[in-house]
Amino acid sequence: MIPQHLRPFFWDINMDNFNPHSYPRYTITRLLESGDEKAVAWLRETFSEAEIKEAVCSERRLSRRSANFWALVYRIPFAKVAALKPAA
Repeated sequence: MIPQHLRPFFWDINMDNFNPHSYPRYTITRLLESGDEKAVAWLRETFSEAEIKEAVCSERRLSRRSANFWALVYRIPFAKVAALKPAA
């Protein structure tokens, strides 16, 4: 399910039975945070822009740096990005 070149980004899970479509936010977040250009290209081919934007908006596991970058790329207002909001 995951191409060989992306396996290093998922070092902590069993790739033999991992389906990225079963865990879209996890997959998207991991690649937005740690992926290279090739990983992001695969991500954009595999998931819709709406799914990626939803992950950027809702996922607090993104670093502030990554969240800021992807919010700019996808033109998402910073106020809508969970990782950029103060911790409650």
